[in-house]
Amino acid sequence: MNYRISQRAASLSPSLTLAIDAKAKQMKAEGQDVVGFGAGEPDFDTPQHIKDAAAAALAAGFTKYTPSSGIPELRQAIADKFKRDNGLIYKPSQVIVSCGGKHSCYNVILATCQEGDEVIIPSPYWLSYPEMVKLAGATPVILTTSDKTEFRVTPEQLRAAITPRTRLFILNSPSNPTGSLYSREEIQALGDICVEKGVLIMSDEIYEKLVYDGAEHVSVATFSQAHYEHTIIVHGLAKAYSMTGWRLGYLAAPEPIAKAIDAIQSHSTSNPTSFAQKGGVAALNGSQDHLPIWLAEYAKRRGYAHQRLNQIPGISCVNAKGAFYLFPNIGKLGLKSTDFCARLLEQEKVAAVPGIAFGADEYLRISYATSMANIEKGLDRLEKFARSLAG
Repeated sequence: MNYRISQRAASLSPSLTLAIDAKAKQMKAEGQDVVGFGAGEPDFDTPQHIKDAAAAALAAGFTKYTPSSGIPELRQAIADKFKRDNGLIYKPSQVIVSCGGKHSCYNVILATCQEGDEVIIPSPYWLSYPEMVKLAGATPVILTTSDKTEFRVTPEQLRAAITPRTRLFILNSPSNPTGSLYSREEIQALGDICVEKGVLIMSDEIYEKLVYDGAEHVSVATFSQAHYEHTIIVHGLAKAYSMTGWRLGYLAAPEPIAKAIDAIQSHSTSNPTSFAQKGGVAALNGSQDHLPIWLAEYAKRRGYAHQRLNQIPGISCVNAKGAFYLFPNIGKLGLKSTDFCARLLEQEKVAAVPGIAFGADEYLRISYATSMANIEKGLDRLEKFARSLAG
C-alpha cells in the first residue's frame, strides 16, 4: 500500500520542545536523575478556585457541546479582561475561545493567509509559527535578531522586509524563547509601519502577566483605532494560571476575521472542552492573588540562573524581561545547539531545548519554570559539561 503523505504534512518539523520533554520524562520514568529545563509550563499547580469551578461544572453535568467558539459567559469574561487590563473594547462576538493558545495562532494564520502570501517572523521565534505558516500554504520570512539587540527586531528591519506579498507580521512580547520584551515606543513603531503598509499583526500576548523589574507589557492594538483594526491578539490561560493541559486559548480580532475563525473552528475542533471553560471563567473573573507570589518566585529563579549562566566559561546570556525562559549563547563552545543538547542530556542528564528549534543555532533555551533545587543542580551539571568543552 502506498501511503502518500501530503506535501504540507511532509514539510513539517516535529516539535523539538515536546520531543525533548518526552525524552526527559521517559528517562525519569526509567529511574534516571534528569533535570528538565525543556518544558514551557509553570511548575505551580492550577489555583484551587479554578479547579473547583471545573469540578463543579463536571458534577453538574455540564458535559455537552457548547457553541463552537466558546460559552457566552467565557467570551464575556475575556472581553472584560481586555477592557480591564488593556483598555481595549471587544464585543464577545469578536472573541474566539480555542483549544489552547497554539490553536488560536493556527486559526489566525489559516484564516488570513494563503498561497502567495508572506508572513514576517522575527527570529528567534516560537518554533510552531513557521510550521503553521507553511500549513496555510504561505511563506515564512525570517528576520534574524541576536543577543546584541536583546532579540528585538528593529523598525528598519521590518520595513525592509515588507513586500506587496506581505500579509501578516507576528509579534511575540514577552517572547518565547528569549524572554525579551519590546518597549512601548518599539511596539508603536512596529505597529505604525504595519498600519502604513496595510499589514496585519498577530500579537501573541500569552506571557502578558509574566514581566519583571517593573517592566510594562503593551498591546499594539492600544495605540489607535487603525492599530486596533490591524491587530489580532492571541492569548490563553496556560501560562498565567498554570492551565497548560486544560487547552484553553483565546483571541480577539476584527469582526470579519473573528467570523472566519469561528467558521474554521466549527468544522475542525468544534468547541473547547465544556467544563474546562467554566474553569476559564473562574480564572479570569476570580482571585488573581497567586500571580504576585508566582512572579516573585520566577524573578528569584531568573536572577540566580542569569548570574550562574554568565559565570560559565564560553556562555553569555542577556537577562529576560518576561516569560520564564533564558536564552544563553553557547557559540564559543564549538558545538551547534542540537549536538550540544544531545550530549548534555546523555552525559549530564540535563534536558534543554536546542536553539535551532527557534531559528538560532548558537543558543539554547533554559526554562526556569522549575524548582530552585532543580535549577541549581542543572546549572552545576551544565557548568561541568561546558568546562569539559572549553577545557
